[in-house]
Amino acid sequence: MEYIASALKAFFAFKAYVMLPMLILLIGLAVRMKVKDVLFATLTLAAGFAGVFVAFNFFVTRIGPAVKAIADIRGLHYPVMDIGWPPLAAITWAWKMAPASIIAIGALNIAMIALRMTKVLYIDIWNYWHLALIGALLHSSGTNPFLSSIAVFLIAAYNFKTAEWSVPYMTRECHIEGVALSPLSVAGLLPYAVAADRFLNLIPGLRRLNLDPSRARSKGTSLLADPMVIGFAVGLFLGILAGYTLKGILEISVEIAAVMFILPRCGEAIGKAMGEVSGALRSKLEVRFSGYKGLSIAMDSEVVMGNPSVVATGLILIPISLGIAFILPGNKVIPLGDLPNLISIMSLIVLVMRGNVIRAVLAGIPLVAAFLLIAGKLAPLFTTLASNTGMDFGAGSSPITAFTDGGNIVRYWFLWLFRGNIIALILIPVVAFLLWLAWRDHRRVSEVLRNLG
Repeated sequence: MEYIASALKAFFAFKAYVMLPMLILLIGLAVRMKVKDVLFATLTLAAGFAGVFVAFNFFVTRIGPAVKAIADIRGLHYPVMDIGWPPLAAITWAWKMAPASIIAIGALNIAMIALRMTKVLYIDIWNYWHLALIGALLHSSGTNPFLSSIAVFLIAAYNFKTAEWSVPYMTRECHIEGVALSPLSVAGLLPYAVAADRFLNLIPGLRRLNLDPSRARSKGTSLLADPMVIGFAVGLFLGILAGYTLKGILEISVEIAAVMFILPRCGEAIGKAMGEVSGALRSKLEVRFSGYKGLSIAMDSEVVMGNPSVVATGLILIPISLGIAFILPGNKVIPLGDLPNLISIMSLIVLVMRGNVIRAVLAGIPLVAAFLLIAGKLAPLFTTLASNTGMDFGAGSSPITAFTDGGNIVRYWFLWLFRGNIIALILIPVVAFLLWLAWRDHRRVSEVLRNLG
């Protein structure tokens, strides 16, 4: 087990934009793509992923001081720091069962494919820690290792199925076939997205409101729908609230506009590369194994960054999230480290809502409130476990959390379910109903696509 743990630690030491392209290269070679084609697709994928990471890191460094200045000007001080996902990953890897859990998650995916229980190959190994984290949290809370492992299996199965059901929305909105959205923080919200879309569709006036930068850009009809323009406007808004000088306001505005200009182009590169490899894999398997027709590859949400509606929704929610954090009763967190992650978190919700940014933003508001409250509630647990791994936050530092990953509502429900919480148990039929809605809607969209194609 120590050897396996060391090997996995060495493997996961690679950045996601190195690890995942390596897997794609192996898949491309295995399905006998031309060496030239698979090498170019792999390099394009790696460059696109790296571009997204660079853009997000730059984004955090530019908006971080502005967010802090806004809070200071208004005399707002929050006891919990949002420092993003790294401490959560460290907590996962410190769990003694983490290596076995990672291997078991991969084995479960293969077994479910073999038994025709899913049609998604979850190659996004980088994000397996999102699934194993529930085991680490339960075990640290006194739950026995067996139940902790069962929780990992169940949340993984949940993730595989919701990722599988994301495929028709990817095809409809992004025109990428055979690719699913993988992260629990994204695919796991599919049942909520479908239910929210149905609810918003019941509101008469709202049904007719539609802002879709994807289609507006193709028609050349709306300058204000472009993510770059929205980014500039958000920069102006943040700069003014932060009390910046004219120089500072214009600089942050152009910098955020630049990030919004870069992200869709990186996403388009990733989508093109993944479409080629996914198509080759599906063709090969469908020829040799008729039962594997419709197999898809699950990838991280960077693959949809080429969709302007996805980028615009996340960007608009950033200042809204700050406003919610300032007024939400009981909130202890000011979103910062995980704030740009809203673009990723909201991606599948945007696709379900047919690129309608207005609907997606409205659906995102209660999610943001839930993220803040859950992330704050779990902060003491995250802080203790992260400190136990050797992470140093400095003398007298505040408790830490992660706004979106730490506030994940699916993992939070699983945590309380396996701790025997009565409310979590009562919610089982509600979760089952939402899953049924998601399954039915994915079948409906799939049928529409088949009829059109």
